[in-house]
Amino acid sequence: MNAMDQNFSQYEALKAEIRRLPDLSLGELRMRWKELFGNTAPISLRRRFLAQAVAYQMQVNAFGDLSSSAKRRLREIAAAVHRRDASAAGAARWIQPGTQMIRQWHKETHTVTATPEGFEWNGQTYKSLSAIARQITGTNWNGYTFFGVKRATPGNKNAAGSRRDSYAKESQAENNARSAPSMKSRGRRRA
Repeated sequence: MNAMDQNFSQYEALKAEIRRLPDLSLGELRMRWKELFGNTAPISLRRRFLAQAVAYQMQVNAFGDLSSSAKRRLREIAAAVHRRDASAAGAARWIQPGTQMIRQWHKETHTVTATPEGFEWNGQTYKSLSAIARQITGTNWNGYTFFGVKRATPGNKNAAGSRRDSYAKESQAENNARSAPSMKSRGRRRA
């Protein structure tokens, strides 16, 4: 058996073991916790959470833990959620104030502007793009999907749409009046 086959079989064995966790008794889950974490599980933990924590730690042991930057970002998100600050917790953090999202919906053009407080549309400020999409369509939408917003890939600050591309898309969208979402950014251009 080559190394790739061995890794695949270890992965499959781990998957099978994780799938069996919900069937373990509370006592068995607590024993598994002690094996993985080196201490007894807190009494207050419910069985379902215990199984999830054990499954997570099994994967950490097999594949490695999150990077320190990912852990730091998760702590930031948790703190923002605790403060009920949706803009700091979500993707609004990477949409720069002044960025405009343009969407055609039923032959009507809707322009949303990102602000430090959230998103402005029709003279009102909303905490999320989803709330605006709901107002426009009357149904629940993921706001980022509705407006065609994509996260920039690491190391590529222009992956969400370079400003040059955005200006070209802006004029094309205005000329074509098509229904696909587009995005333009206002502010200083970087050289």
